[in-house]
Amino acid sequence: MGDLLDEYAFAAGWDEMFDPTGAPRPSYRALHQALQVLSAEEFANRCAARDRAFLDQGITFSHSGEERLFPLDLFPRVLSAGEWSHIEKGVTQRVLALERFLDDVYGEGQILRDGIVPRRCVTTATHFHRPAFGVQPVNGARVQVAGIDLVRGDEQFHVLEDNVRTPSGISYVIENRRAMARVFPELFASHRVRPVDAYPARLLEALRAAAPAGAGEPTVVLLTPGVYNSAYFEHAFLARQMGVELVEGRDLVCRENLVYMRSTEGEQRVDVVYRRVDDDFLDPLHFRSDSVVGCPGILNAARAGNVTIANAVGNGVADDKLVYTYVPAMIEYYLGEKTLLPNVTTYRLEDPDQLAHALPRLDQLVMKPVDGSGGYGLVIGPQAGDEELAGVRAAIQADPRAWIAQEVVRLSTSPTQVGDRLKPRHVDLRPFAVNDGERVWVVPGGLTRVALVEGSLVVNSSQGGGSKDTWVLATTDAGRNGRMGAGVPGQAAPATPVPGHDVTQLDPGPAVAQVAQQQQQPPATRPEAPAC
Repeated sequence: MGDLLDEYAFAAGWDEMFDPTGAPRPSYRALHQALQVLSAEEFANRCAARDRAFLDQGITFSHSGEERLFPLDLFPRVLSAGEWSHIEKGVTQRVLALERFLDDVYGEGQILRDGIVPRRCVTTATHFHRPAFGVQPVNGARVQVAGIDLVRGDEQFHVLEDNVRTPSGISYVIENRRAMARVFPELFASHRVRPVDAYPARLLEALRAAAPAGAGEPTVVLLTPGVYNSAYFEHAFLARQMGVELVEGRDLVCRENLVYMRSTEGEQRVDVVYRRVDDDFLDPLHFRSDSVVGCPGILNAARAGNVTIANAVGNGVADDKLVYTYVPAMIEYYLGEKTLLPNVTTYRLEDPDQLAHALPRLDQLVMKPVDGSGGYGLVIGPQAGDEELAGVRAAIQADPRAWIAQEVVRLSTSPTQVGDRLKPRHVDLRPFAVNDGERVWVVPGGLTRVALVEGSLVVNSSQGGGSKDTWVLATTDAGRNGRMGAGVPGQAAPATPVPGHDVTQLDPGPAVAQVAQQQQQPPATRPEAPAC
């Protein structure tokens, strides 16, 4: 490994591993020392072992219509316990504020009447859905899963965007850790790395907690658009890990506002649908009538309180990048707190003054469509040509509401394998949070995405980016009481209680085997399906 780092050229910004003097940062010292004895040949052998493992298990994603192995860089990103504690609190704070916001805009709309968030900003959002009015979550949770994208331009982390609709990537967090544990078992013996494998059990607990009243042992299913979806691997992975059925729209039927799953043993009542289908395709009766991947009538069943859709329909309004600019104000409005994780400096281009400020500086800013995702439509001004800048300028002037502009953040860099050497490449971080209505639990790690092209700031896998295992180092106490690495039995880290609930109550942690076994049992008492 020493050979691999010999020609390491430091980038201009924050390097995750090295300080400005070239010395490893404290959280990386043990890793740096442990890898010094690893030769380039041995590192290549471990890379081959990683590739074989991913190929054997079919850990893939879709890129430009082509199924590829998910790219895992074997050099992990390391976060200290202190760094993670700040991230964990900041993500939890944000999820709680977004929960309150969604409940408000699909309810009384107090934040709109008070002028904290302009009503027009909400009602013109692409993913604001009036059919979501009247659908009241049983346990008050509309965001069972959240993915908050963070970047570090210097020592400080900033929020780049929020994902509370159908955030993806958690399967790669878990599989990356498993692969690293197989390829570098000696590193996990010498590092106190907090585990990530409790996520499926946490998610299943949150889904079961959201089941309609009287469900008894609720039946949970995961609804996927099908095998051609780019995230199908993740859908199948989560269903398998939770011990729930993976279904497509054709497997569900809705009658008399009840949802049933077709099976070889007949129809079975469904209580919770963890959907990985976008709102527009979820229910042809309310959204796109040509959708064949949804379930007609499922929204009416949810409104009647007979089934829970997770995440809730209409959450996408909070993913809107113009709404994102108001999240710090939401945090202060709902929680009475200062924002722990600030936004990247962002300009609301629908505001004439901010538009006038931004238009002459497009070559210095990053322009994003407000309802975009996956890096599509992104224009990075300093890297764009004249024609591209002219095109985005025309698009902004034609519809300023459809765009935001952000100051360029020089994303931090991390040593990344490029050929037979390690070179600095830009990274971001997507922590995942699970909300069961009483507690928000943030997976200690998250998905570190890395731009594999030199100088590129686009880290999305759909745009050719890769990933890294994210190590959160445990404190001494957590090391004694928690699980380290991957697959070592023990107790998971505590979740953060939602304000207003009993903070002294001990978190019971997930019970994978128990809940999975329960999920496989037929319902004890369940009404028969009505006749067609």
